[in-house]
Amino acid sequence: MSMINFNNFIQVAGIIDKEECNLLIECGIQYLGFPLRLPVNKEDLSEEEAGAIIKKLVPPNYGIVISYPKTADESIKLCDKLGSQIIQLHGPIDLEEIRKIKLQRPDITIIKSLVVAKDNSNNLLKLIESLDKLVDAFITDTFDPVSGASGATGKTHDWSISRQIVESSGKPVILAGGLNPSNVYDAILAVNPAGVDVHTGIENSKGRKDKTLLLDFISESERAFKEIND
Repeated sequence: MSMINFNNFIQVAGIIDKEECNLLIECGIQYLGFPLRLPVNKEDLSEEEAGAIIKKLVPPNYGIVISYPKTADESIKLCDKLGSQIIQLHGPIDLEEIRKIKLQRPDITIIKSLVVAKDNSNNLLKLIESLDKLVDAFITDTFDPVSGASGATGKTHDWSISRQIVESSGKPVILAGGLNPSNVYDAILAVNPAGVDVHTGIENSKGRKDKTLLLDFISESERAFKEIND
């Protein structure tokens, strides 16, 4: 049983330091994402710094490890090092390795990314069928053909594909990819996700989370969730 309530879920990823973490919590964000061991993008902070922040969080605030492990062993060790029981798996990882995480550590909540690229919707829908019983939730994100990044691209994708994923999945689906205060309302209405994820869409020119943008993002997200739930 996952510790996360995925209903109207909002995750903010790319926490830079403790100060930024405190700002998010003060504004009502419960789910804080820490991208680490990334194949393309640079990490926002070190694993030691991330662990120091995550280990001091208390429910209902949680640190979510966002990474690209290829094995169950690497996934579990990374979670334990950082003091997190939630991992967002990006990149290719065998179904058997995901199954091992669940068997060895049923206390770890698994969110599996589904990276939307051009003409891969059929493959994603097939993947959902095989993963549905192994993961706690899915997160859709965007493939960038220029950089080769699978997610964390700051770019939107075809929301109709995410809508198909929501309708096909038996698990909650989080929408990510290029979301910001000006498009998150329309995105939620178009996709009907359980939750949303934002990273660069609420950052200022210095790369830090901006309080005004954050509050606008929360407000627009909650407005849309209320509309689809009424």
